[in-house]
Amino acid sequence: MAPSQQPLPWLDHFAMLFSPIDLSDDSGEDTELYNTGFYKPYARQFQGQLWAARSNMEYSSRVVEEWDTIPTHTLYPRMLVILDKKTNEWVHCVDREAIIRTRFIAISYRAVDAFTRGPGEETEKAQFTDEVRAAVLGQKFEAYWLDLECIGETPAEKNRDLYCMADVYRGAEVTLIMLGKAGSGEKSRENECWRGWGERVWTLPEALLSARLCYKFRDRNEVVRLSLHDLANLAYTHHDTEQAIVNAYSGKDPLERLERLTLLKSAIWRRGTAALPITSDAPLPPKLDLIGEKPVTSGAYKAERVYALMGFFEHRIQPTRAEDDLRALVRLSMANDNDRIIERMVSMLPSTMTQTACWYADDDIYRANLWDIIPEIQVAGVTENGALVLDGCRAAAIRWKDFPEVAFGTSDSLRRTIIGFIPYLSWPTLIIGLGILMTTRAGGIALIVIGLVLLIVSPRLFVFSQSGRIVTAQPWFVGVKGVISIAEVEKHLYGGARGHFPRMFFTPSGSQFSIAEQGTERGGSLKQYENAKFVESGPGAGQMYTLIDTYSSTMYYFRAERAPTVCIFAGREGGLGRFVLCSERCHISELHKESVLRMPTEISQKMELCGWLALG
Repeated sequence: MAPSQQPLPWLDHFAMLFSPIDLSDDSGEDTELYNTGFYKPYARQFQGQLWAARSNMEYSSRVVEEWDTIPTHTLYPRMLVILDKKTNEWVHCVDREAIIRTRFIAISYRAVDAFTRGPGEETEKAQFTDEVRAAVLGQKFEAYWLDLECIGETPAEKNRDLYCMADVYRGAEVTLIMLGKAGSGEKSRENECWRGWGERVWTLPEALLSARLCYKFRDRNEVVRLSLHDLANLAYTHHDTEQAIVNAYSGKDPLERLERLTLLKSAIWRRGTAALPITSDAPLPPKLDLIGEKPVTSGAYKAERVYALMGFFEHRIQPTRAEDDLRALVRLSMANDNDRIIERMVSMLPSTMTQTACWYADDDIYRANLWDIIPEIQVAGVTENGALVLDGCRAAAIRWKDFPEVAFGTSDSLRRTIIGFIPYLSWPTLIIGLGILMTTRAGGIALIVIGLVLLIVSPRLFVFSQSGRIVTAQPWFVGVKGVISIAEVEKHLYGGARGHFPRMFFTPSGSQFSIAEQGTERGGSLKQYENAKFVESGPGAGQMYTLIDTYSSTMYYFRAERAPTVCIFAGREGGLGRFVLCSERCHISELHKESVLRMPTEISQKMELCGWLALG
């Protein structure tokens, strides 16, 4: 809608004296009175089937493996390589009784430091295995776990070994880090080996979950013990995030659970794999074809990073090749409901919005952390294409076709009350004057003149009677394409009823264009209109919108790819509500997040609850 509607003409004020105001609905014919005290509800709901549901009572189209009933944590690995003292040979043992009585070393390494894919791959793997066995014996152990040898052959065994990998490193007496060849005393080569090992996905959980750590370069015999603090200095480059994680797991500086998991996710998402290069920022979860550089399985696991992350959670999800990172992340969040990671992401406004999985967020334009947000919704499940199905949403429709006539009430004043009553005396005065004209000519003429004068000045008197401060108004969300000023909004919404008090306000922190006043009272600066106009005339041309909220008398400027038609109350943060503005994709029964505004929490009570909504 463009801001082109004109204010009510003077003739309309005469009609308003004797007829009620018609408040039009946003759909259908504009003839029905709409003054319910609530925002216009959003009537559509999700129509479809869940790929993975939170409740076990719901049907899920996801194929569930037969081994999905295994416990969340295991006390011992499925297989170990153990030295048979009788034959002096290494054997692959799957006997539970033998495994639970055996102390073992877990091996952490980087695939490119162990072998090169190609014709000589098997020979290099055998050589690496021999070096591992020699190092294990040198540490007075007779058993070890190495994924090259201990990952199963069948799909069920591979999935289960991946599921339990975190428990392997938790249960090991010590974790041995096998680094590449560093040469003789070359610090630059040593640093290169450490950086390469530390920048892979799986090495972070392998180190953090271990009881003790030691390392060895392949071309040196010495095995050196080290602490997590030493490891962080040697292997990790993003010291701000990773040092906080190391301090938390070493017991020096404990973090709250959600903050710790958020930092872990950020660190793991930054690490590279065979299919994705290392990045300095936290990217959108990729859809990978390999599970890192290490041959954890011979099949394709797209959700590698989520499976590496889930070892830090209390409840895990069973790996499957059918899902990507996004759906796996939703399942992991639903399995650990106390954290509600996905619900918090819905309320965030990332710096980059994707066309698919718009609910995902690594950062927030408002500089809020994941743990700062208190969600007000619940994820009921995820669809096959990665859309979230949300329950408990308070949603309202945004009106775009024109400005509605808004029912409102103003503050009381004796003077305005008296002046507002005077116009209603115009017609009675005229009628009485006409009635006594034949008997008392002078008096009749005087009354007729007075009545005509009152009738002429009635519009101005009526306007003045409505010029008080607005104390209540019918809730409406009104959308305008482009940037519109406060004066224009007041003119379109309240016509000629403009008085001494402002009718609309900017907010100090409601949108990315908000600017706070520096005075003694909290308020939004008028400069944000000029800034929004500047952006509209530049790179943001065609993507600038204005949202007007009549209930709180506030207005917001924001950028969006498409005009949002739905406003959803999703959470709270920093003393304000998080309201997600969404466009509709009716052909797939989904909504798409366009922007997020910080609006007064109390307006959510004027939004009606709706059924399930899909945000994809």
